[in-house]
Amino acid sequence: MKRRQPDTRSAGATLTPGVSLAAAAEQPAGAVASTGRDEAEELFNACYPRLAGWVRRLVDTDEDAHDIAAEAFARLLGRWSRVDNPHGYLYVIAANLISDHWRKAGREQRAIKDLATAAAGASCHPAQEADVRALIEALPPRLRAAFLLHHYAGFEVRQIAAMTGRPEGTIKADLHHARFRLKAALTETGGDPVQGR
Repeated sequence: MKRRQPDTRSAGATLTPGVSLAAAAEQPAGAVASTGRDEAEELFNACYPRLAGWVRRLVDTDEDAHDIAAEAFARLLGRWSRVDNPHGYLYVIAANLISDHWRKAGREQRAIKDLATAAAGASCHPAQEADVRALIEALPPRLRAAFLLHHYAGFEVRQIAAMTGRPEGTIKADLHHARFRLKAALTETGGDPVQGR
């Protein structure tokens, strides 16, 4: 495989649907070589709609979904020359960005809830607070990534193994442990257990 030239664009650069990758950011000296740029643009055109759609199912707004998908592509471009499997890297980065988004949204919701609770002078029963997103977020990163990629993105175990560079048996074990932990947490809070695939 040919070595790609490194991309020196800012990691904060964002991409928007319908905009070509080449036009998405300025090209400083030493940017992606034209063949690398072509490969990256081809990947962007082929993967962006599916990636943004997957992210949209996991976040609250279209804007957040496009922001996360674009940030995943921007981070991929920042490491273009060092990534062997750009498609897999893209989804792993998106899963991490979704977790960051949930964490931030959770902090905001807790702050609003604390204000509302203080104003009302009442507290909620813990069973009412069972939030599947919070439970998934509480999983260890390797379990959370495997769970999101399998159950939310629809990737098969072998595809996740290829994306993450880990054996299929390890991915299966991670999925089993993630489902077990989620089932226990949901049972504990009075929710319905997660059904395995």
